[in-house]
Formats: sequence, structure tokens, C-alpha cells
Amino acid sequence: MDNGQLKVASFDIVFQEIPGEVTLALSLSGCPCHCPGCHSPHLWEDTGEILNEELLDDLINRYKGLITCVALMGGDQAPEEVERLAGYIKTQFSIKTAWYSGRMKMPGIDGPFDYVKTGAYIEALGGLKSEKTNQRLYKKNGAVWEDITSVFWKKSVML
Repeated sequence: MDNGQLKVASFDIVFQEIPGEVTLALSLSGCPCHCPGCHSPHLWEDTGEILNEELLDDLINRYKGLITCVALMGGDQAPEEVERLAGYIKTQFSIKTAWYSGRMKMPGIDGPFDYVKTGAYIEALGGLKSEKTNQRLYKKNGAVWEDITSVFWKKSVML
């Protein structure tokens, strides 16, 4: 992988990654975390299309009016580039941004993000839907990051 370049291996419109948002989720390849039990080991490889402003323009404009958030899923190998591209999204499209990272601590999360998920996937602890998870999803509330992970633990009841 070229230094500082991110690549999109795939993308989808999702409804459960970020609570209350219709999210364009961009799965970024070249993940350096290599978590045992990872559900997306194909993202360890250096594959896909280079993520730049032109690709973001194309994807966001394609789904404009349908999406409320763009999530950068990965990018731990180039956090400055993730932050720069999230800033571009915020200024050009005035849309919410999220970053899913496999790291436990992230530098610069006071950047242009509305949501940040942290934490390596540990199979025995499960993902965000598990109350035992080490992963956390934070939502920016003013200048404060609020841990909203428990939103994933609520049980639904059919009436």
C-alpha cells in the first residue's frame, strides 16, 4: 500500500452500524490490526479503489438525500488521512461522519467525527452487540464524547 493512501474494498448502505443513521459504510482495506476471529479478514489485503475526494464525491452524490452519515470502516494504517477525508466530507456535504477503528485509543478524535468506534475485535468478548465487548461506540455531544455502546444491548419486544 502506498504510504498514506486508503483504499475502499467495498461499500454498502447500512442501518445498524451507527444508531439512528442511514450510513454509507466504506470498508477500507489494508487493516494492520489482524484481529483473531476477524469477520472481514479480506480487508487485511491491499485491495480496492483509492479513496480520494473524487471517489467520495461520486459515492456521496449517488446516495445524497438517502444517507445521513458516512462511516470509514478501518484506515488504522493512515489515521491522518482518515481524519483529512472526514473533514472533507463534513465541509463539502455537511453530513455526519464516523470512524470504526480497531485501536483501543485513537489520536485526534476531536477531529471532524460525530461517531467513533474503538477496540480490537476479541472473539471471546464479541462485538458491539455483546454486553461483554471491549469495543466502544462514542457519539460527540458538544465537546464531550458520550459512550453509547449500550444502545446495541437493548432487547426489542414484539407486541
